[in-house]
Amino acid sequence: MRIYLVVMDESAETRLALRFAARRAARTGGAVHILALVEPGSFNAFGSVQATIEQEAKERAEVLATAEAGNIFAEYGKRPVISVREGDPQKVIRTYLEEFDGVAALVLAASHDNGPGPLVTHFAAVAGSLPCPLYIVPGALSTKAIDELA
Repeated sequence: MRIYLVVMDESAETRLALRFAARRAARTGGAVHILALVEPGSFNAFGSVQATIEQEAKERAEVLATAEAGNIFAEYGKRPVISVREGDPQKVIRTYLEEFDGVAALVLAASHDNGPGPLVTHFAAVAGSLPCPLYIVPGALSTKAIDELA
C-alpha cells in the first residue's frame, strides 16, 4: 500500500498538503500518515512544570492531528494513521521514514506568503538522499487546483 506522509503543524499549508495527500491516496488506493511534531521546549522549567508544558504540547498536537484525520475520514472514508512525536523535526521525519519503508512520498507544502519554510528548505536540499519522493505543494494553489493535480 502506498503511504503518503504529511507533517502536521498549525499552518494553513499543512491543510493543503493533507488535501493533496488524501486525494492522491484515494486515487491510488493508498493511505495517509499524519506525523504531528512536538518540538522540544526552548527553555527548561522546574521538573513538574516542564513535564506539564511538554504534555500540553503533545496533547495539542494530537488534538489537531485527530481533527484533521476526522476531516479526511469524513470526505474519503479512510482514517489516516496518526503519530505524535517529540524532537528535532528533521530527525523525527528521517526516523519515521526509516521505520516505515512503505512511505511512497513525503508531502510538504510551501507557504504562499513566507517562502518555503525550514522543512521544505531542508528536505528539498537533501531530496536525493530520501528513501521516497518529496512532493511540495505550493501554498498559492486553490483547493480545486490541488484536487486536479492529485
